[in-house]
Amino acid sequence: MPSFDQLKLDTPRIYMRPLCLDDAPAILHMRSKPEVMRYMTTAPWTDIAQAIAMVERDQAAVLKGDMLRLGMIRKTDNVFLGSCILFHLDESCRRAEIGYDMDSSFWGQAYMHEALVALLNYGFTEMNLNRIEADIHPDNLGSAKTLERLGFLREGYLRERWIIEGEVSDSALYGLLRSDWLGRVPALHSPT
Repeated sequence: MPSFDQLKLDTPRIYMRPLCLDDAPAILHMRSKPEVMRYMTTAPWTDIAQAIAMVERDQAAVLKGDMLRLGMIRKTDNVFLGSCILFHLDESCRRAEIGYDMDSSFWGQAYMHEALVALLNYGFTEMNLNRIEADIHPDNLGSAKTLERLGFLREGYLRERWIIEGEVSDSALYGLLRSDWLGRVPALHSPT
């Protein structure tokens, strides 16, 4: 996979670019909220060192082309909204997993839809991926709706896949094929 360190994706209201150390305070603010972390694989964050470590890991991985996480920045005021990621890149199978997080202050404004349309377009066209998968908590109805609106199909269910802070949870698995995405692209620019 190519290096993604200079990548910038542009949408009508946001631009997306690799994380930088200046994002760490906003990442900590977002990931310290219980409602944001409710369905994540870690407890809410408590220390700026966690955000700095994430940015540093991401910068190294992005430079090597191992994964692609992009910060979502609102154009009107340069506010960090959240991030989206393509990871577990499998070049031989042309497959990746997708993930995303957003500060709860910006939920319900269709920013995530806008960002994911751009990321999926990039993944399927520029990276030539054939399949993108998502693994979400079955109770995360907002995430399920986001994925389904984009054309993902629920393909499986894994019982007791995660144990986070002593809580056992299942996983719902979703998949989207390149052929399905390319057939839907014009209709996807509206979040309705």
